[in-house]
Amino acid sequence: MPLGTLDRTPPPFFRQGFSARSKLAFFSALAIFLMVADNRFQVVRPARAALATALLPVQRVLAVPVDLWHGSGDYLRSLQQAQAAERQAQERLAALAERTARAEQLAQENVRLRALLELRPAIAVRSLPAEVMYEAADPFSRKVFIDRGATHGVVPGSPVINEAGVLGQVTQVYALNAEVTLLTDKDAAIPVLNTRTQQRSAAFGGGAGGMELRFMSGNADVQVGDRLHTSGLDGVYPPGLPVAHVAGVERRGEAGFARITLAAAAQPDGVRHVLVLEPLALQLPPQPEAAPAAAAQRAERQLTTPARRPQAAP
Repeated sequence: MPLGTLDRTPPPFFRQGFSARSKLAFFSALAIFLMVADNRFQVVRPARAALATALLPVQRVLAVPVDLWHGSGDYLRSLQQAQAAERQAQERLAALAERTARAEQLAQENVRLRALLELRPAIAVRSLPAEVMYEAADPFSRKVFIDRGATHGVVPGSPVINEAGVLGQVTQVYALNAEVTLLTDKDAAIPVLNTRTQQRSAAFGGGAGGMELRFMSGNADVQVGDRLHTSGLDGVYPPGLPVAHVAGVERRGEAGFARITLAAAAQPDGVRHVLVLEPLALQLPPQPEAAPAAAAQRAERQLTTPARRPQAAP
């Protein structure tokens, strides 16, 4: 058969139809139309929701191996961390047991020494648990309100502490609540004792969330890291309560006093539960007034007794 007589037209099954450019333009316009319609009229949202619902079980099944892989790694890491935490807790428990034994021994020795020296027993400080309700609305002060007041036995001047140390002092007492001024308030002050040097001083609120040690000479023996506890000499705070530690010491030659900044032991941010202590002045015996009474008795005796005239010599 001659080659010129062959039919070169493609069969109907392989006919191309529209050109590639026509198809690209058509489907591009259709895609833009669907995006605009979905954005403006939410046309495709039901279809998308139905498709997502139908594919959700498939996604869950396909994600199981990945979750198992990550979960096994997290489980092994958590197991190692738990074992390490258990070892640290056991070591800490052993150290605390040793400290408890030594503390009991020292307490018994203290009782024997007090009995030997005929000293009165240490005062047992009474406490009252309370919960912090809210902070004061004044932005220039650091005060909080607790849910215990005069009906619960709270008195003005009561120290307020938590597990870390001293938080502040009760300054206003109402029937069912009380106002506590924190140590970081600009008007707060507390007598302290340096546990390293046994030097007494006074700590004041810094007003910016910190504290400072004022009226300390430039050559005072104060170092960064020194811990300050309550001295117990003011008749308000029991002795030995943590107050702060020295955060910075600035000594200047032209100034007579050193600038000593402190970091409070008990941070008031996030505190919920506190203990309200009874002031020591309510438990101490009344101060003796023998001297004023004796002076008054002597003055009264001089007024009531007639003066004797000196006798002349014979």
